[in-house]
Amino acid sequence: MDRRDRGMIDIDVFMKWVVERNPGQPEFVQAVHEVAAKLVPFINQHPQYEEAKILERLTEPDRMVIFRVTWEDDAGEVRINRGYRVQQTNAIGPYKGGLRFDESVNLGLLKFLAFEQVFKNALTTLPMGGAKGGSDFHPKGKSEHEVMRFCQAFMTELHRHIGAAVDVPAGDIGVGVREIGYMFGQYKRLENQFTGAITGKSPSWGGSLIRTEATGYGCVYFAREMLAMKKDDLAGKRCLVSGSGNVGQYTAEKLIDLDATVLTLSDRAGYVHFPQGLQRDQLAEIIDLKSRGGSLESLTAMPGASFCTGNPWRVPCDAAFPCATQNEINGDDARTLLANGCRLVSEGANMPATLEAAHLFEGAHLFYGPGKAANAGGVSISGFEMTQNAIHLSWTREDVDQKLQEIMRRIHEQCVAYGQRNGYIDYVGGANIAGFVRVADATLAYGIV
Repeated sequence: MDRRDRGMIDIDVFMKWVVERNPGQPEFVQAVHEVAAKLVPFINQHPQYEEAKILERLTEPDRMVIFRVTWEDDAGEVRINRGYRVQQTNAIGPYKGGLRFDESVNLGLLKFLAFEQVFKNALTTLPMGGAKGGSDFHPKGKSEHEVMRFCQAFMTELHRHIGAAVDVPAGDIGVGVREIGYMFGQYKRLENQFTGAITGKSPSWGGSLIRTEATGYGCVYFAREMLAMKKDDLAGKRCLVSGSGNVGQYTAEKLIDLDATVLTLSDRAGYVHFPQGLQRDQLAEIIDLKSRGGSLESLTAMPGASFCTGNPWRVPCDAAFPCATQNEINGDDARTLLANGCRLVSEGANMPATLEAAHLFEGAHLFYGPGKAANAGGVSISGFEMTQNAIHLSWTREDVDQKLQEIMRRIHEQCVAYGQRNGYIDYVGGANIAGFVRVADATLAYGIV
């Protein structure tokens, strides 16, 4: 690719090259553009990265594995799904990233998630590369035995591509402790080893305490660090939370712990509004509902709450915690949030803001914690699980939570160090540059491989 002008990267030429190489993959192109916009000026000031084409190399996965998953449903009918594993880079450690089971899963989506995972994992300072995988299988509506048979069939192929020192998958949307258990059981059966080849396990068989809560807790801890820059805290802040899966649930729980007022939770049907703030007993009811696959729409009679269609971003707030899915906040949503007084956004989901929304947040100079920094709590605990498996020890809940808070503090410090912009902290730029430098320096050290 001829993209040089006096030895410098031209971002328009670079992005044209990315689009041509990755047709029909809008999420991946969006993720690369968001990163490149921040990295290109930095790389042009550091020619060693440009000469070695580090950015181009990072946008091309080390390998992409696509395989058929054949299984039998309860009626005896043969079902066929497609499985994937995108191993983006192992420059600083074994490939690491979740598995997503959902109808929306495709190669472009997983490439976007694997690319983001590279920077997120690097920010944790733990030795983890970046990867992502999954299938277009959706567990909802399937029987227990159908989920088990699918997970076993999926792992029968995947096992040959993973391992504790090779690639360590975890859970994601559609993949919880149940699915991890079925997959890990099949991995043990095939490999005859009990190793840390998968994270997200139950604490009773090799998992780490607070792994389920970690992404949500970490998202709140990152928000707390941002506010501390202005000697402020979350107490009394009106907070919107989207989603009501693990990330949304435990973001809400930790906000309540820190005396914030949680006004919303959402799912695909709409959102529940709590004008006086979500109460702990209400959250417990929602967690139970979601564990049974229920919809928030069934909570219309919950005292002190009202169900609304659409998304929650129209509700006036001080802080927003998007914890549902990619691109859930568009430009109009961002303008509404800003007009209604929102001054902090901490992303619990991966890339929940469109490029337009992200640019509006940055232009307003609010506290804006991008997903690769703010939602790194989950993969941090996965890294801790890998360590505990390797040394055959289990840490207490208090130990793990303390380590998580320290990791989120270190991530925030890196964002600040690389994101200072004339009195404003560009958290997106700081996160991208800090993660890039760690991976790029390792890639340079290995030579042209």
